[in-house]
Amino acid sequence: MEAAKQPPLAVAIESKSIAVLPFENLSEQKANSYFADGMQDEILINLARIADLKVISRTSVMQYKTDAQRNLREIGQQLGVAFLLEGRVQRAANRVRVNAQLIDSRNGANVWAQTYDRDLADVFAIQSEIAKTIAEQLQAKLSPNEKKAIEQPPTTDLAAFDLYSRAKSLLLKAAFSATYEPDVRKAIELLDEAVKRDPSFSTLTASSPMRTNIFMDKRGLITLHRLALAEAAVQAATQLRPDAAETHLARAQYLYYGLRDYAGALAQLEIARRALPNDPRLFELTGYILRRRGQHEEGLQNLQRAVELDPRNFDILQQIALSYQFLGRYADSIAAMDRALAIVPDSVETQDLRGLFYFFWKADTRPPLQAIDAILAQEPSAIAVAADTWFLCALADRDQLRPNEHSSRWATMHAGPKGD
Repeated sequence: MEAAKQPPLAVAIESKSIAVLPFENLSEQKANSYFADGMQDEILINLARIADLKVISRTSVMQYKTDAQRNLREIGQQLGVAFLLEGRVQRAANRVRVNAQLIDSRNGANVWAQTYDRDLADVFAIQSEIAKTIAEQLQAKLSPNEKKAIEQPPTTDLAAFDLYSRAKSLLLKAAFSATYEPDVRKAIELLDEAVKRDPSFSTLTASSPMRTNIFMDKRGLITLHRLALAEAAVQAATQLRPDAAETHLARAQYLYYGLRDYAGALAQLEIARRALPNDPRLFELTGYILRRRGQHEEGLQNLQRAVELDPRNFDILQQIALSYQFLGRYADSIAAMDRALAIVPDSVETQDLRGLFYFFWKADTRPPLQAIDAILAQEPSAIAVAADTWFLCALADRDQLRPNEHSSRWATMHAGPKGD
């Protein structure tokens, strides 16, 4: 199989594309950082409702925190967007000040800037105003339904909004945290507290898809207890807002991960897509379902769209590499692994897989063995990670094992609950 002539995941920058970077907390109380996070996230959610825009997921933008010097042109290239929105939030007593500025990442020009100094109760109006102004600046078409969704405040209870923001931050960071289990438990408690304060909190429906993922532990294993939690989350979302797109997404995740009901999950995703055009989870989940059905090309196309919207998502890039491997496109698999390693360079599993793809591609055991040597030099205790590859290379050298006969079975084993 020949190497790809161009990078397989390269995407041209669209003129109506934007990333909302993490907002800086200027409040004296550091606890208000969650409030700044919530402000950024709600503006991002509002913009993501607009089908005429390309909006980058929070999973990718949260890696550009304000405590480091930002190279905006470089960030724009990494995220594949033409525009970046920066913000600063200061909360004191019953007042809030928000400074927002829109920057063209291609040339560093300041396109628009505005300062909002309002009562704290007006915070959601500020979020809506910023989203509508950004849409106007990018000359994006705004449908009546999209305008209505943006103008609808998620809640009138700021304490519930704080609880929700803290929970979402914990869940997004949990995958990279050594305290995964306690972080997830704490996030569930915070979400429950928010619901108790305001049962009609509309944005909380968006937390239901996050909660359905909680029924898998960090190893991707499903337990009956976690499955019951997911089912309860979906039922709660259905009672609260049965027609909301986020509710349909939550149900799709539960049907796929929990019940393996592929047809049912796809039907729910199709409904959710109408109101969530920029949600990478829709395309990611569709990609997994189609891949399980043997529709590898169609599944790959959906995963590629997911990573366009979430370009710094380590897990999706790994799954794209596996999809390329299923199709025998090993050079593209390695390129996807390189992108994943650029995000998490210390991932010994990814280093191991990258070497193994060379073996599947060239029937040459030297690249995977060199990768193993580098892994063990970096972390001797990682021998367990590389043991299967080491054994496979030993068999190949002894028996002249043909890698293509085993690569498909290997990929099936390593795709996990998301794959085949």
